[in-house]
Amino acid sequence: MSKGYGPLADRPDQPLVGLAVSHESADLHVTGDALYTQDLTGRTHGTLHAWPVQAPHAHARVTGLRVEAAYQVPGVVRVLTADDVPGLNDAGEKHDEPLFPGEVMFYHHAVCWVLGETLEAARLGAARVEADYQPLPALVSVHDAIAAGSYQGHQRTVSRGDAAAALEQAAYRFSGELEIGGQEHFYLETQAALALVDENGQVFVQSSTQHPSETQDIVAHVLGVPAHEVTVQCLRMGGGFGGKEFQPHGLAAIAALGATLTGRPVSLRLTRNQDIQMTGKRHPFFATWEAGFDSGKRLCALRATLTSNGGWSLDLSEPVLARALCHIDNAYWIPDIEVTGRIAKTNRASNTAFRGFGGPQGMIVIEDILGRCAPALGLEAHELRHRNFYSPGQATPYGQPVRHAERLEAIWSLCTERSEFARRQAEVAAFNAAHPDTKRGLAITPVKFGISFNLTAFNQAGALVHVYKDGSVLISHGGTEMGQGLHTKMIQVAATALGVPMSAVRLAPTRTDKVPNTSATAASSGADLNGGAVKNACDQIRERLATVAAGPLGVHPDDVRFAGGVVTGLGAHGKQLTWAGLVRDAYHRRIQLWAAGFYRTAGLHWDAERMQGEPFKYFAYGAAAAEVEVDGFTGAYRLRRADIVHDVGDSLSPLVDIGQIEGGFVQGAGWLTLEELLWDETDGPHRGRLNTQAASTYKIPSFSEMPPEFNVHLFERATESGVVYGSKAVGEPPLMEAFSVREALRQAVAAFGPAGWSVDLGCPSTPEAVYWALKAARDAAQVGRPAPAYAAV
Repeated sequence: MSKGYGPLADRPDQPLVGLAVSHESADLHVTGDALYTQDLTGRTHGTLHAWPVQAPHAHARVTGLRVEAAYQVPGVVRVLTADDVPGLNDAGEKHDEPLFPGEVMFYHHAVCWVLGETLEAARLGAARVEADYQPLPALVSVHDAIAAGSYQGHQRTVSRGDAAAALEQAAYRFSGELEIGGQEHFYLETQAALALVDENGQVFVQSSTQHPSETQDIVAHVLGVPAHEVTVQCLRMGGGFGGKEFQPHGLAAIAALGATLTGRPVSLRLTRNQDIQMTGKRHPFFATWEAGFDSGKRLCALRATLTSNGGWSLDLSEPVLARALCHIDNAYWIPDIEVTGRIAKTNRASNTAFRGFGGPQGMIVIEDILGRCAPALGLEAHELRHRNFYSPGQATPYGQPVRHAERLEAIWSLCTERSEFARRQAEVAAFNAAHPDTKRGLAITPVKFGISFNLTAFNQAGALVHVYKDGSVLISHGGTEMGQGLHTKMIQVAATALGVPMSAVRLAPTRTDKVPNTSATAASSGADLNGGAVKNACDQIRERLATVAAGPLGVHPDDVRFAGGVVTGLGAHGKQLTWAGLVRDAYHRRIQLWAAGFYRTAGLHWDAERMQGEPFKYFAYGAAAAEVEVDGFTGAYRLRRADIVHDVGDSLSPLVDIGQIEGGFVQGAGWLTLEELLWDETDGPHRGRLNTQAASTYKIPSFSEMPPEFNVHLFERATESGVVYGSKAVGEPPLMEAFSVREALRQAVAAFGPAGWSVDLGCPSTPEAVYWALKAARDAAQVGRPAPAYAAV
């Protein structure tokens, strides 16, 4: 590897990237000293608190709003309504999301907000606001929308070849459908914003947001001011998972509007119930499909329609759908394919980004197809998956070459080896033969996940690096920290690029007046984009310092080396300088000691109309093997063991990456097996109300769901060229490794049925869903019916 500082992927001697270091705020987290947006309220004098007035209908016209009674509550200062908006009454970018709606579009939609001296005063004031509603028909489920023809946004299709003709010629042909549930983000910190106005009328918003620049844009257009009059800062988030990419903007605008009108700081923090009621989830999907296999039992054709439930407005539904369409192939070559996607418009909170951003919903369709078809094809599911892998030289349905496809094979082989898959298969079979009322299942699934934003323009980032006269370093970048360790990685990148100890580097909070026009911290691209920008800024400074150091070291500037706070030269015969001394000398020579860095991902092109191009910088690969045990009386199950092999390139921070892999896998298992969102779909007065709106009714994974044996291995010899220090993204891809858990449940359920039984398993595969699936398997065993539960054409 190069010893210089040229190509982005090259690492110098003694790099600080690649070291297993703890999270930069770990001590603050565990001691409770880490500050979040709401913690700043107590440090801000005279803060008012906001509380929403929420509608008790899923769809209704607001025919009257009387706020006078609210002012009779002691401590109520102001009621905010649409009449107070000086700019654009819209919380989004597509002008389909009124901040103060005249038409209620989902149950618990906020129609106005009350500001009080205390949160209790604001709550009591909101209860006194009188609103009149004219109820309207409500579409709650995706099936309601399909029946009504209620869609929004663009319908897209990804295709290659002639899927219809290939299906006609297929040796084996199957059809089916799959309903995929949504998922509540359930971040520890709910949505929060704190806004104030300074003596010059400048608006400063502290926001728990993954996209400060877009929050800035929305606040500015609601207030009717240019963006330079609004500054947004994100100190840190207590979790985001995509739920704070788009949805914080309107809430920040409410706080900013209140601060502008009252001249006092305004805090807005949703309660847990309000957060679950008012914010969007992972998009539920409904898929119908036809799949064909050739005589070698390889996929030859797929035709499918994916319908996502977008909720009441577009939000990020279009790019979520696009990513789903681009990931339906997962790790598999499908020669002839035609997949159409559409977005249903329903009377639910607007669904939004969630870790994986549509990729999981697309990928689970093909995994479900293979899991259901394998028994009918007379193959083990893992064997069917393996024989359909991409090979080097093949391309995706949208035209992107699958670079490093050989890693799929290598990772799969390593995962089967490390998980002792063959030996444990025999053990599972023996256990199942001996236990009629308890069955185990073992499954392995692959992951191929594209990294970059689908919208090419978002693949850019900026950074600002300051070196002070004493040699200390301050870095600012456009990425936000939500607990995922981005700031830790950026400190390691800066310390490596400048050749200084990590203790010499401090990271400033993310602010729009430091680094402008940033993209969201999303799409697993935070480290790629911001790391490239931070390194670019550091490289500029280091090159200037190399020129200064070359003289006393007696070498060419290209031969100057920085490591561990010491500056040396190739062939300098023992001469060395200290970093701090060199910086001081450079200052006296009037050398610029700060730099603005910039990075743009190269090689991307995408035609959103044709759904063709190369939207991703690279693919992240992985494989996971999971073993479960299912109780035949209740459908309850436990995850006994999980083994993961995952490709993060050359890891920037292994401890952080392993934590992300573990967390993503568990969150994915929650989505697939535990977390069930239930709405009132009756025709009664509460139609459209979310019934699972608290931790008491919505089950997220806890320590008890963690497997007793959990092995994570970072794939080795995996340098990724063209990415900062050879690393790869890690945030989203591991979530899809949880497919192995659901497929293991399918294997366990099948063990209750006759040989060759194909399991139709609900999603999420809750104990209830598992029970009904195993009951169907048992019933089939009793009557000797081996045919699949779905149609083989």
